[in-house]
Amino acid sequence: MTSTESPVTVSAPPARVLVIDDEPQIRRFLDISLRAQGYVVALAESGHAGLAALAAHGADLVVLDIGLPDLDGHEVLRELRQWSQVPVIMLTVRSGEGEKVAALDGGANDYVTKPFGVQELMARIRSLLRTRAAASDTAMPLFDDGHLHVDLGRREVTLDGEAVALSRKEFALLALLLQHPGRVVTQPQLLRELWGPNHQDDTHYLRILVGKLRQKLHDDATAPRYIATEPGVGLRFVPAR
Repeated sequence: MTSTESPVTVSAPPARVLVIDDEPQIRRFLDISLRAQGYVVALAESGHAGLAALAAHGADLVVLDIGLPDLDGHEVLRELRQWSQVPVIMLTVRSGEGEKVAALDGGANDYVTKPFGVQELMARIRSLLRTRAAASDTAMPLFDDGHLHVDLGRREVTLDGEAVALSRKEFALLALLLQHPGRVVTQPQLLRELWGPNHQDDTHYLRILVGKLRQKLHDDATAPRYIATEPGVGLRFVPAR
């Protein structure tokens, strides 16, 4: 990285959909159907593999089967909801009302029973992605703990009443973390959002940028007040106590 940064280009890359299902034919069918709609698709055949893929590469939406060979889909949902608010559509052959209620109460956004119509599933995916995009566009978090004040809508950052001059990428990094308070944002997701899909392995870019941001916020990496590092995973904004 050089001291002179080029302007940040805001684009709308295709949504990334993670499919977690142990049936090869279902994975293959959804892979073909989703790619035909322009989505980027990742596949996982078990709960552990799905959680690892989500943590490493992120996703805009997850299609999750309840009947998995290692972890029950409800367990997978419960674990991912501890650190991610990604929209989740549950797939299952179980059509009982109790199963549906359990999935929705557990944090699923929608529920589809096998066998399902692909057009209906695609419509549900589009609906959830639109809802998420609208929430991202309208929700401008405001953070103020008495020392640090961040207003994303006004693009204002002050520390103890003094304006903090952030570069465009420093502000973009802070905004990304603030939009997921208390939750880990993975390194690949940060690199993809800030520098584009061709830079997901350039972790030194992120290391330099977060160092500069911490310095301006007077944040100590060894005892973080605002930006905590989850080694090998990503960064997390520490909510106000």
